[in-house]
Amino acid sequence: MKKLDQFLIKSFAGPFLLTFLIVAFIFVMNTLWLYVDDLVGKGLSIWVILEFLFWGSVTMLPHALPLATLLASIMTLGNLGENNELLAMKAAGISLQRILIPLVVVAVGISIGAFFVSNKLIPIAFNKIYTLQYDIGRTKEEIKIPTGTFYNGIEGFTLRINEHNKETDMMYGVMVYDHKERNGNTSLAIADSGLIKSNADKSALIFILFDGISYEEDNTRKYRDTSYVVNRIHFKRQEVIIPLENYSFQKSDEDRYGNEIMAQDLKELHHDRDSISTLYAQTLAKQKERYGAGNGTLFGFQLDSLKGRNITQPYTLDSVYNWKNIREEQRNISLAAKSLNNNISVLESYEREIYPYAHSLRRINLESFRKFTLSFACLIFFFIGAPMGAIIRKGGLGTPVIISAMFFVVYWVVDISGKKLARDGVITPMFGAFISTLVLLPIGVFLTIKSTKDSSLFNAETYLNAIKKFITKTLPQSLSLIWKSIVKKA
Repeated sequence: MKKLDQFLIKSFAGPFLLTFLIVAFIFVMNTLWLYVDDLVGKGLSIWVILEFLFWGSVTMLPHALPLATLLASIMTLGNLGENNELLAMKAAGISLQRILIPLVVVAVGISIGAFFVSNKLIPIAFNKIYTLQYDIGRTKEEIKIPTGTFYNGIEGFTLRINEHNKETDMMYGVMVYDHKERNGNTSLAIADSGLIKSNADKSALIFILFDGISYEEDNTRKYRDTSYVVNRIHFKRQEVIIPLENYSFQKSDEDRYGNEIMAQDLKELHHDRDSISTLYAQTLAKQKERYGAGNGTLFGFQLDSLKGRNITQPYTLDSVYNWKNIREEQRNISLAAKSLNNNISVLESYEREIYPYAHSLRRINLESFRKFTLSFACLIFFFIGAPMGAIIRKGGLGTPVIISAMFFVVYWVVDISGKKLARDGVITPMFGAFISTLVLLPIGVFLTIKSTKDSSLFNAETYLNAIKKFITKTLPQSLSLIWKSIVKKA
C-alpha cells in the first residue's frame, strides 16, 4: 500500500469513528428518553439499564452507519481541500478518481460489514430489546408508601401511615387492611409503629408492627343467626408477610420473540415466506373454488354463456337493454344490483380471510430486501459526501453537519414513507425497500461527475460573478431603451 493510500485511509478513519460515536450517542439518548418512564422507579440494576441501552443503540445502526459515512466522507475531502492538500495532489498529477480509490475500497468494506450487521446483529438486537421491554414492562414499580393517604399498590392489601422517619425508616400510625379473601374490611391491624422491609429476592414484603391491635371479623351470617364475631388480639410485636409477584426484575426466555420478523435473518425469513406462501396459495385456490360454486359455475366451461347455442353472428350488447316494459327493466336492474352487492360482500369476506397471509408476506419480503438497503445506503452516501467535500472544501463539524442533516432527513423521510406504503400494499416490497436509495442515487452520480470536472457548483463567488455580469450587461441596455422611449414620447 502506498503512503498516499495510507494517509487517505487514516484521514477517513478518524472522522468516521468520531462521527459514528457521536451519532450513536445521540440515538442512544433518543432511545433513553423514549423509554425513561418504563425504566425509572422499578429498582433496575445499572447492568440491566446498560444492556437495554446497548441493544437499543444496535437497533439504531441502520440510521447511524449511513449518517456517519456521509459525515466522514464530507469531512475528509473537505479537510483535504481546506488545507490545500487536495490541490497539491492534483498539481502532482494525481486525479480525483485516483485519490478516491482507497476511500472507495473502505466504503465498500463498510457496506459489506453493514450487510452482516443488518442480517445477523440487528435481528439479535431486536430479539433482545423486545425481551427486555417485556421483562421491564411486567416488573412493578418499587413500593413507596405515602403518608396520610391509603395506599393500594400492593395487591390484596391497603396500607396507611401517618408519619415516616426517613432516617430510621420507622413508620408511625400504621393501618394494614387484608383484602386477600375479598370479603371487605374484615381483617385490620392497627399499630403504634412499624417497619417495612423485603427479603433478598423481593418475593415477599415483611411488615413488622409494634404495640397494636389486630381485628378479625368472622362473617358467618345465616338465615336465623345474623350476628358477627370479632376477634381482637393485642400484640407487642407482629409480623405480616405479604407475598410479592413481579416486583423484582426477572429475565424470561431469550427466544421469546425469535419468531418476530424484525428478529430474523434472511434464512429464517425465507423459511417463513415459503410456509406462508403455501398457505396463501391454498387459501386462494379454495376461495376461487368456493366463489365459482357459490355463483353456479362448478366447472370452467360454465363461465362461457354462449357454449352450445350455435351462435354464428356477433353478439350485440345493445340488445341486452331492449326491455319489453319499464317494470321488466326495473326488475332486471334490481336483480343485477342485488347480485353485485352480494358479490362485493363475498369478495370483502375473502379479502379479510386472506389478509393475514398477504400482509405477512409483504412484511417478510420487505424485511428481506431491507437487509441489503443499509449496504447500498452507506455506499451511496459515500459517493454523495466525498464529491461534495471536494467541491465545498470545508472540513470540521460546521458545514458538513448541516449538509449531512439535510440529506439524511430526505433519506429518512423517504425510507419511512416507502416502508409504510410497502406494508400497506400500495407499492411492491422491493420498491419500498430501495426507494430511499433510488432517490439519492442520481444526486450521488451528479456530484461525482461535477467533482471530477473540478466544478464550482457550491462556490458562492461563481454565482456572484454571474449576477454581476448579468447586471452590467443587461442594465445599461435596459436604461438606454427606457431613455429612447421617453425621448420619442416627448
